[in-house]
Amino acid sequence: MKKLVKGMSIIVMSMFFCISFCAYATADLKVGVLAKRGAPKCMKQWGATAAYLTQKLGTKFTIIPLKFVAIEPAIKSGKIDFLLANSAFFVEMEKKYSVSPIATLINSRKGKALDKFGGVILVRNDSPIQTLAQIKGKKFMCVKYSSFGGGHMAWRLLIENGIDPKKDCAAFLEGKKHDNVVLAVKNNAVDVGTVRSDTLERMHDEEKIKMGDFRIIHQVKDDFPFVHSTVLYPEWPMAACANTDKGLAQKVAGALTGMSKDSVAAKSAKIVGWSKPADYTEVTECLKAIKYGVFGGN
Repeated sequence: MKKLVKGMSIIVMSMFFCISFCAYATADLKVGVLAKRGAPKCMKQWGATAAYLTQKLGTKFTIIPLKFVAIEPAIKSGKIDFLLANSAFFVEMEKKYSVSPIATLINSRKGKALDKFGGVILVRNDSPIQTLAQIKGKKFMCVKYSSFGGGHMAWRLLIENGIDPKKDCAAFLEGKKHDNVVLAVKNNAVDVGTVRSDTLERMHDEEKIKMGDFRIIHQVKDDFPFVHSTVLYPEWPMAACANTDKGLAQKVAGALTGMSKDSVAAKSAKIVGWSKPADYTEVTECLKAIKYGVFGGN
């Protein structure tokens, strides 16, 4: 009788582990992506990456477009397994929820492979503002207070030069979109604006503006192919959430870093591919400098 009970126990346990394994193997793995230009464009850009991972790993991956305010709840509630968001969101979520970077995207901008980006501070070409110090008392517009390339980077540069845009500017405004900020400067709605690097060049190519209509404040002269005012920071990371299986995360990292620049996934995302995770220390230092979010209680 004891042997029968023991045998039945083994069978039940085996069935349990089999069911658990099958459930894990067939469950959709969810990649939360910051949908900065809306859900449809997010799916168009990253849907092929989910299909690529599904094909490579044999488990279905699904893209979950997320608004800025939806990222933290999605991680906290365990609704996503991976996160793709800007570098500032990543370091905040790393501190609060122990997400970990597994790869850094390599952007494709005008045929150039870039794993870093910067912030641009711009004024009209006929503006009397020539230096950072002269931004005091002026109307200053960022993309969003939560935008890294279109906000935090320039914010840090100003703070480090003795200017707090929240206190020292006549107004510290949000344009909501990069293009809106540039056009606000062009139309004299604000005195100064900040956007991420490559925005001006893209808008020039789209014939929305002319580069010559603007002047860059504190322009950095280096071999980076786009105008910028700040130091350069690492591009967006793909991060694994704390509860995501580490073995699975390693497989995803391997699949991403093995992605060809000629693949449908890379072309749809408009990237060259992925590299090993970058060092995001400088991003953390940026948020500490401006006392933002979990690094300052804002």
